[in-house]
Amino acid sequence: MDLDTLRFANFTLLDDAVEDWARMVRSLKELAEDAEKSLHQAAVKADWAGENSKVTGEFIGRTAGEFQDAHTQATTIHAILSDTLGELKGYQSQLAGAVERGLKKNLTVLDTGRGTFTVTMNVHPDRAASGHTPPEHGAHDVTALRDEVQGILGRATESDESARTVLTALVDQTAYGFSDARYRDRDEAADAVRDADELAALAGKKPEDLTPADFDKLDAGLKKHLGDSLFAERFATDLGPGKTLEFWAGLNDPHRAAALGQARVGQYADLQRDLSLTLATASHSDSAAMTEWKGRMVALGDQPVGGQTGYGVMGFQVMSNLMRAGDYDDDFLRSYGTALMATERRLTGDGEHRNLAWQHMGMQPWLDRMGDDSGSDPLNGYLKALSASPDAATDFLDAEYLPKGGDHKEAVSNFDYLFEDRQWPQESTLGGGGLHTGENNLAMAIEAATTGHPAGELPTADTPAHNDRQARLMAAVVGSVSEDPERLTGRGFMSDSLGQMASEYLPDINRAISDVDPEPPSDRWREIERLFPVTGASARLGHADVSRFLISVGQNPEGYAAVEVGQKAYMANLMDYHMNPHLPEDQRYHASMEDTVKQISRHSAEIGGTLGIGRQEAVLGDAKQQDDDYDHAVSQWQNVAGGVIGTGVGVGTSFIASPAVGAVAGGAAGTATSVALGEWFKDVEGSHLDDSGLKAGQLWERSRKTNMLMAQQAAIEAAKAHHLPDADRVGGWAMDGTQDGLDSAAANGRHMADDLTTEIP
Repeated sequence: MDLDTLRFANFTLLDDAVEDWARMVRSLKELAEDAEKSLHQAAVKADWAGENSKVTGEFIGRTAGEFQDAHTQATTIHAILSDTLGELKGYQSQLAGAVERGLKKNLTVLDTGRGTFTVTMNVHPDRAASGHTPPEHGAHDVTALRDEVQGILGRATESDESARTVLTALVDQTAYGFSDARYRDRDEAADAVRDADELAALAGKKPEDLTPADFDKLDAGLKKHLGDSLFAERFATDLGPGKTLEFWAGLNDPHRAAALGQARVGQYADLQRDLSLTLATASHSDSAAMTEWKGRMVALGDQPVGGQTGYGVMGFQVMSNLMRAGDYDDDFLRSYGTALMATERRLTGDGEHRNLAWQHMGMQPWLDRMGDDSGSDPLNGYLKALSASPDAATDFLDAEYLPKGGDHKEAVSNFDYLFEDRQWPQESTLGGGGLHTGENNLAMAIEAATTGHPAGELPTADTPAHNDRQARLMAAVVGSVSEDPERLTGRGFMSDSLGQMASEYLPDINRAISDVDPEPPSDRWREIERLFPVTGASARLGHADVSRFLISVGQNPEGYAAVEVGQKAYMANLMDYHMNPHLPEDQRYHASMEDTVKQISRHSAEIGGTLGIGRQEAVLGDAKQQDDDYDHAVSQWQNVAGGVIGTGVGVGTSFIASPAVGAVAGGAAGTATSVALGEWFKDVEGSHLDDSGLKAGQLWERSRKTNMLMAQQAAIEAAKAHHLPDADRVGGWAMDGTQDGLDSAAANGRHMADDLTTEIP
């Protein structure tokens, strides 16, 4: 910064800018609050129909979020400008003071341009006015003044430059919209940029040159800045895609980083997680440098890391292990997945044989430190990333793996290939047991792809209604398991995800059980749609497919529990929904209350009974699953039952899908469902039988009893909540419907799944 620039600076315009941004912050805060209350919360409660159910509700939620991001970015910009203004004014004052003190010693400071200046004598003694003796000074006074002015200008330059750097970086984060990066002042933002530069330089060192101190500084720095989008983008682009791959591969190469590995290998998992989270955050940046980073990383996927004499692994193998934590940008995941599957096709002969390139060899680095697998199969980490990114997961699983033609009458999707055909690389635990990390992550990716929210989570009021592609994928999953139940029963570890999916498609499953053909639409089908309302797209499922699918899910305690609890909560909410006197006429099921209660109870009991058949097979068949494991799995849902109830009314992704009715009946529904589920949960843990005495008849009788009691309780509580005159009779109607449903479950079980089940009394 030039001396005269600071010395004579007029900060009026910057003062005005700071005040303008202060007003902007206040205005955006009000807008963000209004957007949340008036837009977002209203959208959650609104009764969307048609295309609005798929597009408008989600769009409004995102728009409200943009207002919040705008407020966040404005707050950060105001803080940086205000902080910089204050500092520059301070440096200007310091400079004026230094110049004034210099004059008192007959020294003047002159700007010589381009950031340079000189300290000279103000009045030479020989040219002083008659009778005037200029103040004396020594060489040390000249040096001191020079150093003081230089220090002031240096600090002012740093303040100005760091403000420019962080403001530019903030604006560059997003091509459209606003950044969510939040900083208290300019120094905090500048520290993030400086730390990113220093840590990237550390990660760029050769693995053999990394010391334990370097490792500790890198890990601590990444952890400190988790979630900081400005830091993450700067770190990733400073390091670059190639060096990112070389860093992780080299760190895990026992021949290159042996000394560091001996000292810090126990902390590699933490570093992998923090690095994954940092890169995931960075991937959301739209800066030119980060856009280039993402494109280059995809291009490096099928290239050897470190060149032909590198680490014996490809870019996909390394990068996929840095995707096991965090929420990556959807567009990056899409392009990465497309390139990865192209490489998979090439290396497997279109899937005809196992990909030996992905099979871990003894001399290769162990790339995954967060789990048990070696990390050599890039699909393991990539599918884990998809499980946190629902939209990208749907796109990937729906995409073509093999096009139509030749031996394929229909195109083979990525889902078809991965779920049904892929020969997964073999890995084992230290104890010799088989590892199925990739297939388990596949199930989680399918869960995200079909439900619209990250795997392992429950839907919320903000979860969009199912769209056509999600519903089609769910139908494909059900059909695939029905066609070959071993695809699930032989991989029981997938059942928790598939069970959760089923619990969020219960309206669709209940519709399938009705055996009413939706095509062409008939009056009877329109009544089924009213009986089991769905917001958004509905999965078209067949009754037989649903039965075989539920029997398969029921053979695993976690899968069984997810559907069992979900169905009972759904039944209780459905009772409340149809007993609500404020239900709009065009949404009302046109039947008597007795028929309505019986229909709801019958469908619920058939689902519960079909699950029970799967449980019988697991307990009494070859699997020899412990019966009390089922009760324990169900009881664990008490911890999340509040969430199940909370999403039971008014959410398009699960249970009752009518926000308008949820708005007027939510209170009663929550109370009625809570009481009914509470009574059911109360006896779950104590219901298991002594294994030595387990008989098919005993298991079936217990299933009958619990379904009867739950249906009766749900109907009674809903009737009481709405003060219906039939409250003393609804319990009997529910019991009658339940018995019919159990009879259907038994009959369908014998007919459709006799190869899976034991004899049912």
